[in-house]
Amino acid sequence: MRQRLLVVVDYQNDFVIGPLGFPEAKALDGRIVEIIAATRRAGGDVAFTLDSHCDDYATTSEGRHSPIPHCLSGSEGEQLYGNTAFARLPQDYAFTKHQFTCNDLCAWLRDHPYEQVVLVGLVSYQCVLSNAVAAKAVLPESDICVDAACTAGEDPVLHRKALDVMQALHISVINRPGFQ
Repeated sequence: MRQRLLVVVDYQNDFVIGPLGFPEAKALDGRIVEIIAATRRAGGDVAFTLDSHCDDYATTSEGRHSPIPHCLSGSEGEQLYGNTAFARLPQDYAFTKHQFTCNDLCAWLRDHPYEQVVLVGLVSYQCVLSNAVAAKAVLPESDICVDAACTAGEDPVLHRKALDVMQALHISVINRPGFQ
């Protein structure tokens, strides 16, 4: 079993400075770069999930519920944001996804189990939550962890609730203010 995997979830332009962007998302860039560097120094692996949608986004289930086109295939909005984009190395794993949960990441984890999987990125109460729960389902005996200092959501109430739900599902939530 491999030791540690850091998964940077959807830290892309459209979620930071694009149509789904919000100030707290932009503030995560430096912290995400730091945790990427720390993971590498400790000998861990780094993976990225990349949200991507086609022109038919409006006809998908997600598009009908959240009708804001984002991360359109080939667009600038689909690219990783800021210094996090520069922190990505060729040896890092990358998984494109077209919905909240990254099925390819889950399949890959099944064949490449880790003792610990740490998730950071956006949005805490959508893609981070769904991928943390999926990772816990695939690797039930591994430490699945979300770093609260490196994730956010535009709605602070939903953000707190998502962290609560993840803790209730035995997903470790670290660096959560007031809960240490």
